[in-house]
Amino acid sequence: MAPVLLKGDKVEDPINGKTYSRFLPYGYGGTVKRKNALSPQTLSLERHRLLWLFLKNKTDFFSAKRKMLHVAPEQCFYKIFKNMDNLDYTTGDLNSPLADVKMDLHEIPFDDNSFDVIFCNHVLEHVRDDIQCMKEIYRVMRPGGFAILQSPVDITREKTFQDDSIVSEDEREKHYWQKDHVRLFGLDYKDRLESVGFQVRVENYIQEFSEDEINRYCISSPKKDDSIYYCLKN
Repeated sequence: MAPVLLKGDKVEDPINGKTYSRFLPYGYGGTVKRKNALSPQTLSLERHRLLWLFLKNKTDFFSAKRKMLHVAPEQCFYKIFKNMDNLDYTTGDLNSPLADVKMDLHEIPFDDNSFDVIFCNHVLEHVRDDIQCMKEIYRVMRPGGFAILQSPVDITREKTFQDDSIVSEDEREKHYWQKDHVRLFGLDYKDRLESVGFQVRVENYIQEFSEDEINRYCISSPKKDDSIYYCLKN
């Protein structure tokens, strides 16, 4: 649907400041599509808009000089980050056409302590060994740096669920929420990140917004954890 058909001022995408009568519905596979989820120009979803506001209001990401690795770069962020003068910006992925470096997250092809900032969002639920990938991210991050490591988290589950006998797409979608996921993280996701050395701050930033602001920016995903996993290395 063309943005002109969504002309209005009811919802706002904070990434580009554009307003609309509503966002587009969005849902993966056979799931029920979420209303007001996809922004038509940036293609941001709820989690992207919340993260943008967090970075803007709670960090110096947009001003401090940083060397950054962006794993599996999100389309809504890629061009903006690439053109930011304060970032020495590198993208990496096994398959993405947006990647500067083709890489396997299990063996990141960079030296220890290479990056000040690492983003790796909605990747660790796909990989063969999430702990090994967390170790690699920690290894290439400089002391004093931070990483944003978002993944779907089932807040009703204490422990991460993974069963290697579940191989069909239908069963994976049933148990892991998506056909190409190989695990579903539980509330122990923070513990898993901390087990490799990270200091993890689980930022419940969405709680700082009023209901009107949440609805205007459409920054809450129904039935999903809205926390931001802000990971530090001393």
